[in-house]
Amino acid sequence: MPRRACVQLPGVALHLTQRGRTGAACFSGARDRIAYLDLLRDEAKRLDCTVHAYVLMGNHVHLLLTPAQAGAATLLLRALGERHARDGDERPADGAAAPCPRWEEEFDASPVHAARHLFACMRYIELNPVRAKLAPRPADWRWSSHRANAFGEHDALVVPHRFYYALGRCATERQAAYRAKFG
Repeated sequence: MPRRACVQLPGVALHLTQRGRTGAACFSGARDRIAYLDLLRDEAKRLDCTVHAYVLMGNHVHLLLTPAQAGAATLLLRALGERHARDGDERPADGAAAPCPRWEEEFDASPVHAARHLFACMRYIELNPVRAKLAPRPADWRWSSHRANAFGEHDALVVPHRFYYALGRCATERQAAYRAKFG
């Protein structure tokens, strides 16, 4: 459930933050991050949520998405938390108890007024690794949507928001205009 009450209206973009359990890393390595992104893509498709921006950090994840149905974002994060923990945790061979879940059950959800704040939210998300000093530039962080939005690199997860298309008449213009927002 969200930490604070957030009305999830169909077609309204949301900035979501899901955190790992206190003091625990969310991902065990590159393969685990790839598995998470695959799960995110599958669950977003199943729940009809379009993902516009994301970043996977060590202890949390940021997403900017637009759900087609009310409450779909809650279902998405719940399914991600359950499936990622279930699929990624190594089970002890001796039948001992499974490890604790990786993700907090609660998450932050904030509606984004797209006309005013969409690109500021995308910048905030994609600059996260730079602010954390994990990468010198957003394009250097492999685990984000920045290269798709700024350079047109294929990312099966990212679906441009309609305001992104207003940045230019062709992909090259849109990408250049998007990159300029980071300058």
